Amino acid sequence: MPNKIIRVALIQQCCTEKTRQNLEHSIAGIRSSANDGADLVLLQELHSSLYFCQTENEANFELAETIPGPTTNTLSEFAKELGIVIVCSIFEKKAAGLYHNTAVVIEKDGSIAGKYRKMHIPDDPGYHEKYYFTPGDLGFTPIETSVGKLGIMVCWDQWYPEAARLMALAGAELLLYPTAIGWDPVDDENEKQRQLDSWITIQRSHAIANSIPVLSCNRTGFETGPDSKDKGIQFWGSSFVSGPQGEILAQASSDREEILHAEINLARSEEVRQVWPFLRDRRIDAYDGLLQRFRD
Repeated sequence: MPNKIIRVALIQQCCTEKTRQNLEHSIAGIRSSANDGADLVLLQELHSSLYFCQTENEANFELAETIPGPTTNTLSEFAKELGIVIVCSIFEKKAAGLYHNTAVVIEKDGSIAGKYRKMHIPDDPGYHEKYYFTPGDLGFTPIETSVGKLGIMVCWDQWYPEAARLMALAGAELLLYPTAIGWDPVDDENEKQRQLDSWITIQRSHAIANSIPVLSCNRTGFETGPDSKDKGIQFWGSSFVSGPQGEILAQASSDREEILHAEINLARSEEVRQVWPFLRDRRIDAYDGLLQRFRD
């Protein structure tokens, strides 16, 4: 099978309370990526704002916007100007009182190719997402683009092998995860390392089990908690690109802004699947138990 090479870029950045400044920072990264030959740019989760889910505050709903809306309109202009596919992350206002955590794919011609609404919504200390986001209603459907079929999911979705599998079975050629995850400053260094290792390992396992590349773009920097400047989240960066056998093609640092570049040969997935035919040997006649939350 002939090679099908695409060049991808992941923009790992710090964010501030100034939403316009954050978006302009992302746009500068997009422009730089296009100048370096990128075909596809992935932005981190909720890249236009601080990670506001650290607290439950109704004032934060003012950050939400429609799709199409200000952010997608702006990014569409740059996608068309630069001839690049952009995957962005929006706090979507679907209707009054109905909001989603939504990834939007913008084609090279500036059109919206599709969107994905985050399916798994966490509710943990510092991650009060159930207060803000309704679970997604679009399922696990790849989005067709000029660079391939993109299996877009968002952050907490990345821990679920079922979601990655469903995207792969629907024909996704890449799995992409815009992300906002980090450490609680009170955790010791051993616990922090375990968490980071787990985060990388689970996503590499999706690449291996489905024989497709994975792109994971996380934010970096410390964002203060709402109640104390001593509390908050230290986002651990470490954005990475994995090939279809889980091999790391590129990885960013944990503590600084970076534009991560990698070349991906989409044809390798078929070659890998021919040698490791996991899809062929699935026992779909014996998996009914997966539809239960737990088997007593």
